[in-house]
Amino acid sequence: MNTTQRISDIDSTLQFIRDLFNTKDGPIYLHEPRFFGNEKKYLNDAIDSTFVSSIGAYVDRFEKMMAEIAQTKYAIAVVNGTSALHIGLKLVGVEENTEVLTQPLTFIATANAIAYEKAVPHFIDVSKGTLGLCHVALKNRLEEIAEIKEDKCYNKETGRRISACLPMHTFGLPLEIDKVIEICDKYHIPVVEDAAESLGSYYKNKHTGGFGKVGTFSFNGNKIVTCGGGGAIVTNDEQLAKRAKHITTTAKIPHKWEYAHDEIGYNYRMPNINAALACAQLELLPLYLENKRITSDSYANFYKENESIKYIKESENSRANYWLNAIQLNNLEERNQFLEEANLKGIMSRPIWRLLNSLEMYNHCPCGNLENSKHFESTIVNLPSSVRI
Repeated sequence: MNTTQRISDIDSTLQFIRDLFNTKDGPIYLHEPRFFGNEKKYLNDAIDSTFVSSIGAYVDRFEKMMAEIAQTKYAIAVVNGTSALHIGLKLVGVEENTEVLTQPLTFIATANAIAYEKAVPHFIDVSKGTLGLCHVALKNRLEEIAEIKEDKCYNKETGRRISACLPMHTFGLPLEIDKVIEICDKYHIPVVEDAAESLGSYYKNKHTGGFGKVGTFSFNGNKIVTCGGGGAIVTNDEQLAKRAKHITTTAKIPHKWEYAHDEIGYNYRMPNINAALACAQLELLPLYLENKRITSDSYANFYKENESIKYIKESENSRANYWLNAIQLNNLEERNQFLEEANLKGIMSRPIWRLLNSLEMYNHCPCGNLENSKHFESTIVNLPSSVRI
């Protein structure tokens, strides 16, 4: 594509975005939170109750709402998505000097949670169709390096046990999680599902986060539903749920007045005041999902006839929340030009994350072939995706 055509494509996109968000001038942000439900009412109620820390009616209510949404038996409220990942990995047996299979194309928290347990990320490529961990790449990599000893999987190249698999639903686009779990079951590898970005996303009519042994969510300020910070762990396993709640509450043994703790625990419980905000936001989730699908359809229709820019859509058997809309350009030069022009003109757009295996703290970690991840890193851009009002 020549320079003139490229600039024309960028200009038309930016004008379309301004029209879509009904904003003639001024900044258009990537993903703003929206508060037009019961947020202030519930916050005032939590304040009036004086229960603003990790015990309160809204924490209990939030956990019930999340279990219902995620279609799981249990949900445990925590302070953020990273702590949810950390505890999720701990619950399934991740420990020091083991390996966790995950994707390099994800937010840094995915790998950091692995490192918190002094384990080692092992990077597997993502799928062209979903941007999430590729089941074919996973199968090929395990056939290459895995050996089973006493019903446990080991990397025969490093000698380390493979203690878990941690796939992530990128931008709310569901990956083929059932196929990932089928492969992992064959190799005795538990799956912790990173659904931080996919609240309201479904794969084969089942909510993301509910497929793995444990699932995790984030409610950061830029997520589809937010409570400032906040996270959730979901599971169908009663024992894992009880342990999750125990160790995220400083491993304190329940007692009316005694302070006794039976192991190293974490002060990870979500405060009631955040849960109040989260409950109000979860009430709005159906409206948000409907709104964001209309926005996604508008983007898809706009790019339908454009051969030089591809709009990233949900894959077969999926219903995405379209948390962040994404387009794919042809190469790094075009991506960088788009980012520069858009941001200079007040329309926030972002590249996808730098591959985690290229970062200093993770560049020593084992990897499979990462061809797709490298291509996406140099070509994908996120566009403004807020709920439109």
